[in-house]
Amino acid sequence: MLNYPESVAYLYSLGNELKSAKLSLEQVGVVWEAMGFPASQPPVIHVAGTNGKGSTCALIEAAIRATGVKTGLYTSPHLVQPTERIQVNGEPVSSAEFADAFAAVHAVSERLIDEGKLETHPSYFETVTLMAFHVFAERQVECAIVEVGLGGRLDATNLVRPELCVITPIDFDHEAWLGKSIAAIAGEKAGILKPGVPAVIAQQRAQATSVIGARGMSVGADLHRSAEITLEVVSADPYGSTLRLDGTEVRCPLAGEHQWENARTAARALRLRGIPLAGMANAVWPGRLERVSHHPEIILDGAHNPAGAQALARYIQRFHPGRRIGMIFGTMRDKAFEEITSILFPVVDELICTAPDQARSLRPEAILDLAPHPNARAAENLSAALALPRDCDVLFITGSLYLVGEARALLVQ
Repeated sequence: MLNYPESVAYLYSLGNELKSAKLSLEQVGVVWEAMGFPASQPPVIHVAGTNGKGSTCALIEAAIRATGVKTGLYTSPHLVQPTERIQVNGEPVSSAEFADAFAAVHAVSERLIDEGKLETHPSYFETVTLMAFHVFAERQVECAIVEVGLGGRLDATNLVRPELCVITPIDFDHEAWLGKSIAAIAGEKAGILKPGVPAVIAQQRAQATSVIGARGMSVGADLHRSAEITLEVVSADPYGSTLRLDGTEVRCPLAGEHQWENARTAARALRLRGIPLAGMANAVWPGRLERVSHHPEIILDGAHNPAGAQALARYIQRFHPGRRIGMIFGTMRDKAFEEITSILFPVVDELICTAPDQARSLRPEAILDLAPHPNARAAENLSAALALPRDCDVLFITGSLYLVGEARALLVQ
């Protein structure tokens, strides 16, 4: 059996997680059935969307766990270690448990290939999805909160039979795979809706609302709106907010005003299950407006698409007025970086462009050529960027979750 480093190396050998994505359920479904998951899967809350789905998952999971229910959480991508993707009761699985789960999925996959029932080994994401449900079965998880990886309709997680679906705000991202319009992207996300299964829909653009409503009607899903929950902001600070949701005062520990809609969406989902909202105060979602250093003040945020950049820019303007803002920025070539930089760079006083340690990274010199800034420098990598002298009150590291992951590995002990 492969150990943890060997298991991770094998997963990486299956190819880039995004480029190797198989937008089909036929082959992974063969392995799903062979592993007995239709019978052994726990009750599932299935969450799709463009932005906020991970935060919403974290809020829902924390509230359910606070009631004494054993929870599973499956999210992507990871920031530092793949073990982060699979959690039980708020804790990532151990490296040994991760390796055991990989061995179980790998053995079934190889047997099915030998029997001619499977063409190729499941992809990186498909394999880890199967691993998550193996862990949930082994650990007798009582409720699993599952985040869609890409899209929804043909995402490997859409093999689940959910008790509740959630769709967070839909915006532009991964257009090459999901379509170049909000309506097309919404159609893919709405693919998680199931006959007779209740679904909570966050506030959406008009085009997305129309598509989701039509899909819900066509399959007979029971749609509920996040707006059915009254929302009042009691107080807000740079590190979270106190909200009054449906008359209940709740601390939202996730920073930024964009988290208010995520909290309201989570609250609507929890109300449908009769779960108290107070446990949301225990939610943790690393790498999203996460302060990792006080002196100097350093905040990490995975603003990797235009909507995420808008949320970060609003956060800076609302909670750090009059402060000198520094930013270390790095992005991938396949992202809408010109739109992202047009949103972020105007609110930054000092800029350092760098490249995450990924083959798809955009070179820092190219960023500056395409999106110049009056006070900008380039650094080959994050370590070099952090070593450069800075004159700022608060430093943001952003632009790519890969870069955020590297920063957490360096800065969080």
